[in-house]
Amino acid sequence: MIARAFLRFTKRAPVIDTDTDLAAAGGLLTVDLDAVAANYGMLRAEAAGAEVAAVVKANAYGLGMGPVARRLADEGCGTFFVADANEGAALRALLADVLPDAGIYVLNGLFPGAAGFYADHGLAPCLASLAEAAEWRAAAGDGSLPAALHFDTGMNRLGMNEGDAAALAAEGALTEGIDVRLIMSHLACSDEAGNPMNARQLTRFKALREGLAKRFPKARASLANSGGIYLGKDYHFDLVRPGVSLYGGSPFTGRANPFRPAVTVEARVLAVREMGPEETAGYGATWAAGRPARLAVLAAGYADGYMRALSAPRNPGDNSGYENGGQVRIAGYTAPVAGRVSMDMLIVDVSGLPEGAVKRGDMAELIGPHITVDEVGLKAGTLGYEILTSMGNRYMRVYLSGGGRV
Repeated sequence: MIARAFLRFTKRAPVIDTDTDLAAAGGLLTVDLDAVAANYGMLRAEAAGAEVAAVVKANAYGLGMGPVARRLADEGCGTFFVADANEGAALRALLADVLPDAGIYVLNGLFPGAAGFYADHGLAPCLASLAEAAEWRAAAGDGSLPAALHFDTGMNRLGMNEGDAAALAAEGALTEGIDVRLIMSHLACSDEAGNPMNARQLTRFKALREGLAKRFPKARASLANSGGIYLGKDYHFDLVRPGVSLYGGSPFTGRANPFRPAVTVEARVLAVREMGPEETAGYGATWAAGRPARLAVLAAGYADGYMRALSAPRNPGDNSGYENGGQVRIAGYTAPVAGRVSMDMLIVDVSGLPEGAVKRGDMAELIGPHITVDEVGLKAGTLGYEILTSMGNRYMRVYLSGGGRV
């Protein structure tokens, strides 16, 4: 099966065949591992002098944590960030044969009563409170366990405050048995280069780091996410933590996206049908062409991450544009969504395409070279991040490397 076919993911992997029938797939999610590697290289060049880690939480933003992390390991990445301990344990197993000593940090910190699980899988929690530090210290006993110290510099989400930092600096017993490898914070507005919040957080982080330097002289510092890397060298410190940029999404507001798209999502055409001018399409009968129309029904819906917000409701007889709905690329043309997106299907209006251009069994691009994930997010009133991480499990996932499927 496909799992056997994907035992090894490297840029050197041979082109292989799988025994899974592509014809049976209602949707196809193709991940270009070469693009992921190229984006990693671009980030490494931009952050020269700092280690470039990889954020692979949420199944590597929906692309597949195993193949992505293994390819990044081949590219020289040795440090990874996940959201919770179960993700970390899964990543440890996936990297066991290629990078057994990978540094794996858990961004959501230490869950109560779970310290043994973290320790058993070699995970380093990003400790966000003195209570977490106390529990991790107790788990270390007479030994030593790795961790990051996570501080809040203005986002008011997770992280210890300045008072906690002062306490840690003054009292070594609070971190006895904890191998503090990283001091970190998280930027709130790195997508907007001119936002004054960035400079404010940088100033606070520098002060925190300086105050903790004597207590933790070997600890490295990390502040920048994908957007933060492009705020300048002052934000790089010792380690940067890109996420969405690795996968081709844009971490910026108001500037072009320099990263290579890494994902193509396609849905199969289930049927092509004709409808009269007085008929409607989709749930709620909210859409009517007001003219004879040709519709294509696709095998993807909101259960597959194609959000209901991409629906295009129109009043009967309304021939205005489709600016409020999603679009797909099919048979070399762009076609708008017609009516409401349902759980397993969506309808697109292909009336403007040549007759016979679309047929049952064809594939339509939902995300890809013609329709970026950020454009889909904008249409849905959200971000490309949410679109990527919402892609369902029904897509057959195919990985490209070295010009072929692996």
